[in-house]
Amino acid sequence: MKTQIEERWGTHPQDVKQYDTAQLRTEFLVEKIFEADSVLMTYTHNDRLIIGGALPVNEDLQLQTVDLIKSEFFCQRRELGVVCIENQGILQVDGTDYKMTFKDAVYVGRGSKNVVFKSLDSSKPAKFYFASAPAHAAYPTAQITAAMRRTREPGVKKLSNERTLNQLILNEIVPCCQLQIGLTEIHEGSVWNTMPPHTHSRRMEAYFYFNVPEQQSVCHLMGQPQETRHIFVGNEQAVISPSWSIHSAAGTANYTFIWAMCGENLDYDDMDTFTADKLR
Repeated sequence: MKTQIEERWGTHPQDVKQYDTAQLRTEFLVEKIFEADSVLMTYTHNDRLIIGGALPVNEDLQLQTVDLIKSEFFCQRRELGVVCIENQGILQVDGTDYKMTFKDAVYVGRGSKNVVFKSLDSSKPAKFYFASAPAHAAYPTAQITAAMRRTREPGVKKLSNERTLNQLILNEIVPCCQLQIGLTEIHEGSVWNTMPPHTHSRRMEAYFYFNVPEQQSVCHLMGQPQETRHIFVGNEQAVISPSWSIHSAAGTANYTFIWAMCGENLDYDDMDTFTADKLR
């Protein structure tokens, strides 16, 4: 197996105003999340969030620590959220197996030593997306079942933003420190997500886009509300969103994305919204 991690630095909004397309993509776009029999990770200095993917095809994959976080094992000082986005697999945490399929999630508490990703069928390997944040306390590892999942139906068809929001890891669902994760499905015929756009300076966020049809794309909007920028995102790619940046998108077809947040405020609805007519 291969474990690989990239490092991304924090940025100031005044600096980002000067970025061209190439630099914007270099700083904020994560182009590769999955590789067969590998665990790929990206570490951002924005609240020290780590996002990544595991694709066990021919072998089980252990979540190993990396020199960048200087720990004896990955979750020594971190909590972890894992979501299965394709096929069926098992997440094994310290000897306990959690069977997972599409939209299933597992919260892994600080102090968990052995985390292993497994596929049930190597011809249909499971894809696991994960996010991790520093944790100041240890909470029990827990699987978020379909019955525990919370759903919202924001948006309306006439505004092209009809979608289903699945809340997976929130402190109201399972005890956790600062990590919050959910999965949003854009309905057929709609294109917009996260409307109205907003910022939340108490926490940062990362968006992972998938189920983007072939030859289609998602235009991710970021930047300050009065100074927006855009990044075109392909299937199974992610965008790092600093706390000062809006995060919204429109796709050329409907798509699905996972949002992962961390910061000091666990109130999901804590956000500063901007109606679309105020964006520049």
